[in-house]
Amino acid sequence: MFASNLFFGAAEAASGLAGSAAGSTHMWIGVAIFAAAYLFIASEKVDKTIAAMLGAGLMIALGVAGFNDMLGKIDLNVLGLLIGMMVIVNIMATTGVFEYLAVKIARQTKGNGVLVVMEFLLATAFISAFMDNVTTVILMAPVTILITQLLRLPTVPILIMEAIFSNIGGTATLIGDPPNILIGASCNLSFNDFLINLTPVVLIVMAVTLGVVLLQMRKNLRTAPSAVAQVRLTEPKLAILEPARLSRSMWVFAFVLLGFFTSRLTGLEPGIIAICGAFVMALVCKIELSHMLEKVEWNTILFFSGLFMMVGALEIDGVFNSLGQWMIHMTDGNFALTMMIILWGSAILSAVIDNIPLVISMIPLIQSIVPIFAGQMGIAGSEELITAQIREPLFWALALGACLGGNGTLIGASANVVVCQIARKNRYPVTFWQFTRYGFPLMILSVAICSVYLYFRYIF
Repeated sequence: MFASNLFFGAAEAASGLAGSAAGSTHMWIGVAIFAAAYLFIASEKVDKTIAAMLGAGLMIALGVAGFNDMLGKIDLNVLGLLIGMMVIVNIMATTGVFEYLAVKIARQTKGNGVLVVMEFLLATAFISAFMDNVTTVILMAPVTILITQLLRLPTVPILIMEAIFSNIGGTATLIGDPPNILIGASCNLSFNDFLINLTPVVLIVMAVTLGVVLLQMRKNLRTAPSAVAQVRLTEPKLAILEPARLSRSMWVFAFVLLGFFTSRLTGLEPGIIAICGAFVMALVCKIELSHMLEKVEWNTILFFSGLFMMVGALEIDGVFNSLGQWMIHMTDGNFALTMMIILWGSAILSAVIDNIPLVISMIPLIQSIVPIFAGQMGIAGSEELITAQIREPLFWALALGACLGGNGTLIGASANVVVCQIARKNRYPVTFWQFTRYGFPLMILSVAICSVYLYFRYIF
């Protein structure tokens, strides 16, 4: 009997080791495929949508993760939001409203390039704090392109900065960026908690970044006298081509925005609000839906699908958990160092992978180390002190790193990809390295500012 139990115990152990070895092999295969796909995307030798979809297909073929499991990792809310808002913007574009706004802003600023850029970037950041940053850039990018054409300003750098400021603004509040929503829901943090703890440093980051951007671009923001003279001759109201359609679309759009702002109260996801709003707008504006659907950037939708599937496969195989455990192990029980590794580690990782699965995997890891630090600091019995001195500072570090890290590369945040696709559609191609050249230094600067802020507010 003992020999029999010993045999079966050894067999189970061998099976477990074999399963662990197989899992480790799949993990490394997944990492290799993702790295190869990322290199193709970065090199732009292959269309990034093809690279993402083929990478996802290769992961399925080599058994990194199951097809159904990877399909489940596609964020349908994000895709629904993208499709719905693209249809809404395309319908509104037929009315001439974006041309109207461009001319109105140009006249208001008297054609001053510095004031135009400052106004657009600050408006983008402010709107992103209260609305999803993808929605914000879908609305702002068409107007930006028109006004840069009108004033003969450099379109591509301004669009890149707009994506960057949408990510900065979205960091400030609970509803501004998906990672914040995840952190708030998992850790029972309120809207006011985010305002009190994150908004001050976001305002500092925004002011410093704006100063750097205007200093770097000042020579390229001088508008030609002929362009300014042309702006003075324009009449904004003449840009409106379909007044009746504009009125109907604006009413529907107002209800869509109301749906976004009240989504947490109603329990409706922004994706379903955007999709339904698009269908209602097509109905009341008497627009042929098939014509509008043709204008959706389906290559963007497929790119996100492939990226979600690849990152989801890595999540299934435990890659993010392993990275998180390694990050915590490196600190050797030092709370300040742990906070900085969470901040910088999540920022660097968010620059190359989607920050949503990263945050999902980091939340339980942070929760698991909180009691350890509580014991070391002698406050294990006080839940209020643990939350104020340990749990919340670590989660603020995660939120800042995950949100601001998305500015590092073109695929670091959804807003970056959407802006680049809108630019490409309007014949202003943005390369991976072009975005990274602007975004990565600003990301490093913003995270450095956050490091100082976190240290002096929660450690010093």
